[in-house]
Amino acid sequence: MRHAGDIPFEIELVRKAIHLLSLSIPLGYIFVSRHTALAILLPLMAAFLAVDIGMHTIPAVRRIFLRFFGRLLRPHELSTDHLLLNGATYVLISACLCIALFPKVIAVTAFAVLILSDIASAIVGKLWGRTAFLDKSAEGSAAFCLTGCIVVAVLGLSFQAPWSYFLAGTLGVFSGTLAEAASIRLRMDDNLSIPLSIGATMWILAWIAEHWWQSPFLHILP
Repeated sequence: MRHAGDIPFEIELVRKAIHLLSLSIPLGYIFVSRHTALAILLPLMAAFLAVDIGMHTIPAVRRIFLRFFGRLLRPHELSTDHLLLNGATYVLISACLCIALFPKVIAVTAFAVLILSDIASAIVGKLWGRTAFLDKSAEGSAAFCLTGCIVVAVLGLSFQAPWSYFLAGTLGVFSGTLAEAASIRLRMDDNLSIPLSIGATMWILAWIAEHWWQSPFLHILP
């Protein structure tokens, strides 16, 4: 199932290969403090944001940017009618928000699901998407959900997390799946809507797990 703004599959693969490099953010955050992570990511985000704004407002910057990266951009990222940031900038904004807002275990989970599930959803949706589901395909959304549940399972086992983490992570994946599938009607880039919806869901359930279920999990990544 194709949508306006689609790009060739080969270009999509290149974009997702670059996207996969962002997995270094949640993996690296496991081993450093919030302060250190933000000290690295905030200047990087500012630099990407400055280049992105320059690409839309300064002709010389736009020419240089398009020479090197033009083929990788979606049509809306090329628009000069209004400022729409590219996916890489949104990923860094999202990473900074997740790290600043959420406890570490939630930020790591939400961002890892974003990276891996978004890749799975895009590839499956491009190749086999036939059935409409909100703004995307049911096949792509199923791939997103399945991959997200696998990510939660792998992280939970690695962290020796209690059962409440697995439940919260799985329900977070479900909310992230809906956010990804409804990204167009939500008018929010899915690099933002996915981790924020996962993080909010997990945080609510973390509170319930601590106060009602006596099975806290926020402490497993200090």
